[in-house]
Amino acid sequence: MAGPDTDTDNPNDLAETRTEWAEDRTLLANERTFAGWMRTGMACIGLALGMKAVFKDTAYPLIAKGVAELFILIAIAIFWSAVTKSRRTLQRMDEHDIQTQSYKRMTTLACLLTFGAVTAGFTLWFL
Repeated sequence: MAGPDTDTDNPNDLAETRTEWAEDRTLLANERTFAGWMRTGMACIGLALGMKAVFKDTAYPLIAKGVAELFILIAIAIFWSAVTKSRRTLQRMDEHDIQTQSYKRMTTLACLLTFGAVTAGFTLWFL
């Protein structure tokens, strides 16, 4: 991305260029936010696994399993909330000098992580 040439461009072109760059930065921030939500969801899965490990010998195993499953469900909700928020941002903005991740790719990632969370949830329940 080269900087605008202030000697030959008129002020309206410079303002439009700056606006386009701002949209590009917003789209990149959207990707970082999406990645942060995915990390948070995976942390919830990790918390569920940790709870199962810590409370495996409790006198109330169903309560421990239930709380662990709750964190699995929270992780799934986080994954799909991230997809929804990301899609809304992608629909509002246009790419100019960058290429962002597609909505399809983000949805695929959320599907894979959801499958992993469900698999972990079943595994936790039957252990």
